[in-house]
Amino acid sequence: MAFSDQEILDGLAEIVSEETGVDASEVTADKTFTDDLDVDSLSMMTIAVTAEEKFGAKIPDEQVKNLKTVGDAVTFIKANQPA
Repeated sequence: MAFSDQEILDGLAEIVSEETGVDASEVTADKTFTDDLDVDSLSMMTIAVTAEEKFGAKIPDEQVKNLKTVGDAVTFIKANQPA
């Protein structure tokens, strides 16, 4: 089952909230992981692994550092989720 942009965004908001304590309503597509949401590199890897499990999209470690905003992650997951 393919997830919509909104489903991916909502799922990422839950994951980020669980990992960082940031309220899920503050996790929007334009927020940056490091500056706006205060996600460090270890937390970012945890978020990526959890997102892989939730959405079925493989996020290679070298790709994680290129995901600057929540919107970047949504776009990447949408393009790489199983059909």
